[in-house]
Amino acid sequence: MMIPPGEFSRMSPVKLLTAKTAQALDAEALASWGLNPFALVEAAGRSCAAVLRAYSPALFQGPAPRMLVLAGSGNNGADAMVMLRTLLIQGVAEAALQTVVLDRLPQAEERSPHSEALRSLNKLGVSLLTWKQLKDPLAFLSQGTIIIDGIAGTGLTGPLRGTPAAMVQAVNALTANPYSPATPRRPWVVAIDLPSGNFDFWETSMLILKADLSLAIEPRKVALYNPAARPYGGTIVPVGGIFPPALVDAFEGAELVAWEEVRSRIPPVKPEAYKHQRGVVEIHAGSPGSTGAARIAAAGAQAAGAGLVRLIADTSIYPILAATAGGVMVVPAGTEDSVVYTPGQETRFYPDALLLGPGWGKAPDRAMLFHRALVREWEGIPLILDAEAIALAKDGVFHGNAILTPHPGECAALAGVSVETVLAHPLPVLKKLAQEKQAVLLFKGHVLFIASPDGRVAVVDGMVPALASGGAGDLLAGLCAAIAARMKRNACFDGYPCAVAAATLLMETGRVSGNRFRDPLDWAEEAAALAGAAWLSPLAVEAYRGLRG
Repeated sequence: MMIPPGEFSRMSPVKLLTAKTAQALDAEALASWGLNPFALVEAAGRSCAAVLRAYSPALFQGPAPRMLVLAGSGNNGADAMVMLRTLLIQGVAEAALQTVVLDRLPQAEERSPHSEALRSLNKLGVSLLTWKQLKDPLAFLSQGTIIIDGIAGTGLTGPLRGTPAAMVQAVNALTANPYSPATPRRPWVVAIDLPSGNFDFWETSMLILKADLSLAIEPRKVALYNPAARPYGGTIVPVGGIFPPALVDAFEGAELVAWEEVRSRIPPVKPEAYKHQRGVVEIHAGSPGSTGAARIAAAGAQAAGAGLVRLIADTSIYPILAATAGGVMVVPAGTEDSVVYTPGQETRFYPDALLLGPGWGKAPDRAMLFHRALVREWEGIPLILDAEAIALAKDGVFHGNAILTPHPGECAALAGVSVETVLAHPLPVLKKLAQEKQAVLLFKGHVLFIASPDGRVAVVDGMVPALASGGAGDLLAGLCAAIAARMKRNACFDGYPCAVAAATLLMETGRVSGNRFRDPLDWAEEAAALAGAAWLSPLAVEAYRGLRG
């Protein structure tokens, strides 16, 4: 029985580095820690073997598996061979069943981690072949239980060519159909560190190996999580214990975040709180044909703990929304009740956070309402912009109190780049855009990215297809608004942890919902259970106080 992927995702947050930074870390490991390439490869290979056995113990409990290692000439190939050697030494694999397929033979005088691993496997009785010796590569590869991808690693500087490209093409042709442990009709493909072909500057037109599992050596590489490349990594499992934590901490990178950790960054609700202390959220949303977006955004704000939610709705849709409002205050737009704040004067409905945009449409008054909200943002009121409101921000610059939640098309339009560029390399685009806009960017998709004007960046691994539905973004915007309102009420608003908490809460909601297609309003119920468990307990109050020192 395989360990569920979610068990590994809960190890966040971890640092994500670019390949270039990872190479600098390797150099520092040698210069300051005395960790030469031989020691690092040995540690990586042994750790990969341990993690593979822990992840899928059943593979090694029945008949001995036949592993086919595809090894390039670099350290990734060496990692894969050391992993195989470790499994042989541990007695969970038989040398006679294993094969290493090389892109080329090393020179006789070569002394490297790659050549030394190869020599040791040869002495153990493992079959060694070159790719050119295979008369029918597909037939040969199809005989394996597991294919270990050690073809190319982070040192790649351009598209795969020659023998490495041929290896990847053969694996991809063989594994076009999904892998099922119950009915393994093809080998299981395991990549070392990241699938061959993936690197910092990978483009969607370039060849890349499709893995079922990636044994991601920590610190992990951000290229694994770029949205366009993410599906090729399969299940990502961390492999630690190679580099000293103090060494890793010395290098800057993005953080990979998960709900279990980041929920404690947000102030919980005090036992003595009343509704205003939980935050007042004002939402401008909905239009004819899009009333659902307004309802879902309001439900999201309630789910994340807002004490009071006011939904300002166009008069044409006001009766529809008011009829099913529940605890949401629905107010017709353009009436005296819809304007509850004037400069220097606060009322009981004065908002702690403003949300504009879900299902908003492009009515003539939207630009006026947007600019009015900009004034409030300048005065310190958190502003969350979604959907149509994002388009109005094309030429706007904020004051550090705004969170924008674009999907790939909206982000591309804001940044003036192609959608393909955003999906292949989101972090450079988002970091630049966050600085230019002086706002936090929460980029939506099957992987979520958050960038702050001060340079902080986060990644939320997603791959939750249940959330691929209209309304998920509206729910996210509502979650974000409620968290922002409570942080504002507690005088600790920071758009980055706010956006990170909302993004991880949404993804965790999708995961705990199980394999069901659900209405986003049902997701709000799941989100409310998660948020309540995190932020309503007296223990949560103590944990937050401890975190804040």
